Amino acid sequence: MKFYLSSYKLGNETEKLKNLIPNKKIGYIPNARDFSGTDPEKKRERTERDVTLLAELGIKAEVIDLKNYFNKKDKLQKKLEELGAIFISGGNVFVLRQAMKLSGLDEILTEFRNNNQDFLYAGYSAGGCVLSPNLRAYAIVDDATDIPYEELKEVIWEGLGFIDFAFMPHFNSDHPESAKIGEEIEFCQKNNIPYKAIKDGGVVIIE
Repeated sequence: MKFYLSSYKLGNETEKLKNLIPNKKIGYIPNARDFSGTDPEKKRERTERDVTLLAELGIKAEVIDLKNYFNKKDKLQKKLEELGAIFISGGNVFVLRQAMKLSGLDEILTEFRNNNQDFLYAGYSAGGCVLSPNLRAYAIVDDATDIPYEELKEVIWEGLGFIDFAFMPHFNSDHPESAKIGEEIEFCQKNNIPYKAIKDGGVVIIE
């Protein structure tokens, strides 16, 4: 299993991203933007923008709304095995984590990783943060108590644990969350949590 984790949008290693997707197909997951009060039009525009950016690289993105797979893990797993890659957008990391649990995506990815399956996990911002061991630091930027899905009414504080550090995007960048990210880094420092601060444009690649 390989990882392409960008601070914002596709990042500055797009040639590498293309090479990591041999069949030039990817599943685009927008559920980090399911947070309460989200503007449906802005969400649609953001999805279209990201899909267009991928298309400009010659990558065909199929939008996969995890809500369509709640309690349908086997169906989702079959779809992901056909695609061989996913790209997860930014948004609220806690909402994304909930959607992963309800759809079984967290278990599917764990199986892929444990079986050393040839699969690419790509994404930006929340898409990278959710891989961290613990999500508590992210409550400074994201609303951890936002629970938009009827099927789940609890905060999930555990990340997937695929990386051994807290992924800190938008560090020292021209991004509205940049200052708050500095507070999250201070939280990590005070609590002895390993972290990596990534400026917008930066990418963490794990092969």
